[in-house]
Parts: sequence; structure tokens; C-alpha cells
Amino acid sequence: MIDLIKKTIMAGLGAVVLTTEKVHEVTKRFVVEGKLSTEEAEKLAEELVRSGEDRWDEASGKISEGIRKGIESIDLVRMKEFEELKARVEKIEAQLAALRNESMAEAE
Repeated sequence: MIDLIKKTIMAGLGAVVLTTEKVHEVTKRFVVEGKLSTEEAEKLAEELVRSGEDRWDEASGKISEGIRKGIESIDLVRMKEFEELKARVEKIEAQLAALRNESMAEAE
């Protein structure tokens, strides 16, 4: 599951890079065609890239939150919780063994 998530995120990052390159390509074409000045094209490209990055950040946050909620909803125990419970069981087992040994010693 982690590999799928990593692949999805990497694909998204690739889309952001591709989009940035495409934005610069299109704005340069507008300059060549005389539709924008170089300064206007640079400003437009920066605005479009910044807007895309903001949307990517927002989407990434929502995806992360969705994944977190999804994992929590399938009742998986976290490693920390598992280790705490394991330690408690080991402590109880040791106490039980001590009681058994004490009981056996008294019976003799």
C-alpha cells in the first residue's frame, strides 16, 4: 500500500514539474507571437506556477488526511500500542510465573 501511495505522489510531483515547464513554454510562445511582453509573460508564469503549487499543497494535505483516516478506520494497531501491550502481557506472565513458583514452594 505504501508503494502505491509513493507512486501516486511521485506521479503528482511529475505533473507539477511538467505543468511548470508547460507554463513557461506557453508564455514564451505568447512573447514570440507578440501577445505578451517578456515581463508580462514572466509575471503570468510565476502566478500560474504559484497557483498550481498552492493547489498541489492543498491537495496533498487532503490526500494525506484521507489516507490517515482510512488507515485509522480499518482498526490497525500502531506499533507503539502493540509494544505497550506486549510489555504489559510479559509483565503479567512474569507475575503469574512467580505466583506459580511461590505456590509450588509452599506446597512442598
